Amino acid sequence: MASCPLCGQPNQCAVALGRRSQSCWCMNTPVSLLALALLPEQERGQRCICPTCAQGQKGLPS
Repeated sequence: MASCPLCGQPNQCAVALGRRSQSCWCMNTPVSLLALALLPEQERGQRCICPTCAQGQKGLPS
């Protein structure tokens, strides 16, 4: 299972688990722009963050 580049926890990515992208949690969850901005530039669009980081629940404002 792939890990979140921000916290290291499993990112719960449906695609990484071999499922359709439409079934992924990220298709129905707002993602914190700050969380995305914290990703290293070379990882943007390449690695998925986890639902907790995406929602700004690790001290990140949403």
